[in-house]
Amino acid sequence: MKIRDFYAESLQVSVNCVHRGKGVGNSMANRRNNKNNRNSIGMRMVKRMLGFLILVGVPSVIFINTFQLKTVTFEGLTRYTNDEIQEKIINTELDRNALLLYLKYNYFTDVQIPFIEDIDLILIDNHTITIKVYEKKVIGCVEFLGDYLYFDKDGIIVESMANPLDDIPLVKGLRFNKIILHEKLEVQKAELFDVILNLTQHIEKLDLDIDTIHFNSKYEVTFDIDEIRVYLGKRDTYDEVLGELKNILKEVEGMKMNLYLDKYDKHNKRIIAKPKETESSD
Repeated sequence: MKIRDFYAESLQVSVNCVHRGKGVGNSMANRRNNKNNRNSIGMRMVKRMLGFLILVGVPSVIFINTFQLKTVTFEGLTRYTNDEIQEKIINTELDRNALLLYLKYNYFTDVQIPFIEDIDLILIDNHTITIKVYEKKVIGCVEFLGDYLYFDKDGIIVESMANPLDDIPLVKGLRFNKIILHEKLEVQKAELFDVILNLTQHIEKLDLDIDTIHFNSKYEVTFDIDEIRVYLGKRDTYDEVLGELKNILKEVEGMKMNLYLDKYDKHNKRIIAKPKETESSD
């Protein structure tokens, strides 16, 4: 009896060991399966990511190379150099793509450059763009509260800057009723504004390099041109006397003198010139 009990207990122990062995084996198999599943999911994600990068990256590379901006030409520039405008317009990496640059300024972005009214971009080919610049036509400026306000041929104030421009005449001796950017300049006498426009328009037409236009209390006009002071007096129009001044300036260039054209007209052609040192600068 004892021997049978011993064998029975031994058999039970063997069965239990077999069951425990199977349990351990199943657990290890499950861990291997889970690991394989995770690896499989990871591989699928990597493949999808690579596929996405290929799908997006390859066309992007092709697009960048196809429209890489290599040449920029300009039309209509007088106040800026080509390099100055190029630096203001092409200032991001995306701007170095000809097609994106063309779309940006023709459809989405307004140009904000002093004295530039507008620009048009023409896509010549995949790598070349022509930029047509439309400058604001400025004929004079006035100083107000430390700033220089520039006006066009219609008297509209088109720009404000902290510093004067050398090629635009500065108008002095006026009082202003109103000065608002993008509105018409208003001076103390309405008819005086017509005189200013007449002067500045003829200065531009005759290509005269005038530094300052000064009005005294009687609204008589004086020009400063380098070291030459020109007294023009008061008159309705200045086209004839300015035409004569252009001829005179060719002969007195580089001199220091005062020119008196205030009495000049078609009946009196006499012009007085005196060395500047002997005259008051008032």
